[in-house]
This record gives sequence, structure tokens and C-alpha cells, in this order.
Amino acid sequence: MTEKLISIEAIAKRYPAPGGGDTTVFENLWLGIERGEFVCMIGHSGCGKTTVLNILAGLDAPSEGVVIVDNVAIEGPALDRAVIFQSHALLPWRTVLGNVAYAVGAKHKDWPKTKINEHAEKFIELVGLKGAEYKKPSELSGGMKQRVGIARALSLEPKMLLMDEPFSALDALTRGTLQDEVRRICLSTGQTVFMITHDVDEAIYLADKIVLMTNGPEAQIAEIVENPLPKERDRNQIHKHADYYAIRNHLIDFLVSRSRTFKDEIKDKPWDPKSVPLVRPMAAPPSAPEPLRKRA
Repeated sequence: MTEKLISIEAIAKRYPAPGGGDTTVFENLWLGIERGEFVCMIGHSGCGKTTVLNILAGLDAPSEGVVIVDNVAIEGPALDRAVIFQSHALLPWRTVLGNVAYAVGAKHKDWPKTKINEHAEKFIELVGLKGAEYKKPSELSGGMKQRVGIARALSLEPKMLLMDEPFSALDALTRGTLQDEVRRICLSTGQTVFMITHDVDEAIYLADKIVLMTNGPEAQIAEIVENPLPKERDRNQIHKHADYYAIRNHLIDFLVSRSRTFKDEIKDKPWDPKSVPLVRPMAAPPSAPEPLRKRA
């Protein structure tokens, strides 16, 4: 039986508009995330994806509504939610070990330094950086820096990992390698993840569910797409799965056209934002061959 860890309830975000009034980025968003789920949110720039993530992190507050994590309402940042940003955001004067240990020490203030370092080293090894513990960020490649950011976030053993397009600035080869590593780690630890991405293939490879946002302003969640691919995925084989192109075409069709026209689709239909449809795109079964005709 699944257990809901995060509950987003009727949140909205508004900003003062030039000349008076408000600009509504999004409103009346409802979303539940189960413990151990990997959820990606996709939508065009301006729909409020990063704002939703910042509200989950406690770095921003909703204009309306509430977000509940493990039955407690979010009122600000906390170490039970770790964020991996687009940039690595490392402290340049600290080593790899120093950057990760800094986070561990912030959570476990009563631990001695030896225990803090041992805990940090475990997660440095987990992301494949054993041997680089005493290098500073200036001595690391972009991919290695992002690995340190991932290790730092995971070392907090958070209830929820929040990822804001963490691979977008990396080259394709490094991005793929880090995606593989993050997926392996999250599967092995049962980590709950909420991730922002613009990359359809990244979402298909990583996510259990993909949240589709309409265009802003006044954006809303149109659908939650359940990934039909098996939990265990091989990057080099997923495109051969019977349902791969069904989900890929569904996501691209939404981003190209339906993200703009969705409000017109539901204009004359009953719509409950508390019960956004869960969609599972799957390939149509092959049609039966026509029977052979008898020769005259």
C-alpha cells in the first residue's frame, strides 16, 4: 500500500502587476506525491515550475494554500528537504569532503568531526568521487561538481529530494552518466524526488509520474502521466519498449499544442483541480491480421 508523503493543497502564486492588480502565475494546484516516488514536472517557461519547487523547499511561500510534508505544513526551509540546483552552488574554499561535511554538520550538530566525515565520505563514494575528497571545486569538472552537490543533498538523508534542472548545463555524455547515477541511487535508497525538467527524454527515463503544466500565466496542472515503462530501465533499451513512443508522443503533443489549448478543451466540461486525471499512455495492441482468402 502506498503512502502519501507530500500533499500540495490549493496553492497559488501571485505577484503585483505593473499598473496595479496582480499577475497570477498559477492557482489552485493540487498534487500528492507518494513516499519513494520520482515525480517530474514539465511545462513551458513561465508556468511556475521552479516556483512550485521553491515552495516545496520552503524558500518561497504560496499566496494561497498549503504544502504538507509528512503531516507537517511547510513554514520555511528545513533539512528534511534537500535541493540540488541547476548550478553546483559549492563553497569554493572548501574541499569536496568539506562541502559535504558542512551539510552533515548542519544537521547533526552533536556529532564529532570524525563521525561527520565518515558519513560524508560514504555519500562521496556513492556518487563515484572516492579519491577526490580533498580536491577543491576549481580542480573539478562540471560533472564532478554536480556530483558533489548530489552527494551533499543525499548526505542529509532527506525525506524529499528537490531537483531544479540539475543536469541542464552539462554536456550530453556527462548528463547521461549522472542521470544513470541518480536513478540507481534513488532506486536503491527509496528516495522521494520532485524534479523540474524541460527534457522529455530525461523525464521518461527517470520519473514514475510526470506532471504536465499548462502555459502561464494562470497555469494549472492538466494531467499527471503515469510512466508505463518498467521500474528497472536500461538507457540503451528503453526506446525498444512497446510503450516508449506512446508516452513520448503524448508528452510532446502536450508541450507543442495542448499546453496552450487546454483551457479551451475544458471550458464547457466539469473540471475539478483536486482530481486531475491520471493518464497512462500505452501503445495500441497490434491489429489481428486479415484472414487469408481462399483461391477461387
